[in-house]
Amino acid sequence: MTTVDLFHTDLGPEDAPAVLLVHGWGSDGREWSWHSEALEDDFRVIVPDLRGHGRSPVLEKNNTPLEMAHDLAVLVARLGCGPVVAVGHSMGGQVVNLMAVHHPEVVHSVIALEPAHGAPESDLAFIRPNLAAYEKNGSEEAADFIEAMLAKTAPPGLRAAHVRTILGTPGHVIAQSYGGMYLDAGAVGVRPYSEQYLRMRSCPSLTVWTSDAMAAWERTTLNMPESRVEHWSATGHYLHEERPKRTSRLISDWAQSQ
Repeated sequence: MTTVDLFHTDLGPEDAPAVLLVHGWGSDGREWSWHSEALEDDFRVIVPDLRGHGRSPVLEKNNTPLEMAHDLAVLVARLGCGPVVAVGHSMGGQVVNLMAVHHPEVVHSVIALEPAHGAPESDLAFIRPNLAAYEKNGSEEAADFIEAMLAKTAPPGLRAAHVRTILGTPGHVIAQSYGGMYLDAGAVGVRPYSEQYLRMRSCPSLTVWTSDAMAAWERTTLNMPESRVEHWSATGHYLHEERPKRTSRLISDWAQSQ
């Protein structure tokens, strides 16, 4: 296992409770800019760029959620800010849950926003060809997918920002991280593997879905103590950027209640 020295920002009082904000697939920490400013008075806010993304180093291989979770655990330990409230969006939601499973000593609790887990096995019918397309066409293929994930009601500029960011992410990173989410040996994005790894968490968790069906699946299938599942209707995949005030309030209230 080779960990990466991640680019990150560190805002707020050093002695305050720490919140770790983790971006999703093909993005970077800038998607948490609004939230960082909203939270920094009350929390120490750590915002990394995951390996292969943004301003962090790009490796030729092992750009997977599990390796990203190891990187984050090393970062938290080095900063001496743990255990943290680990917040992740999309792939970042899978990453922080993996960190909670494999490095429970650095995670106080988890907030997963539209996480990359719980995909029905029937989704493999398009997940497999998606990976083949990313392996062939890299970031350009992924940009089309990202555009489709943004709600028509998303704030102006959000679509352009995400398309630009994913186009700047190396194609092999796009493919490897997607495969690491869903298709590699040990990947946890598809049921029943999602259920198995989520049950291994020992910390409190809060998951927010924009799909009522996904919220119902996690709420009824897992039925875990000290966990909560919310459904936000009329919201797109990038819920934290579409509703930054609501998201920041959610993070603050959850962190203060732990």
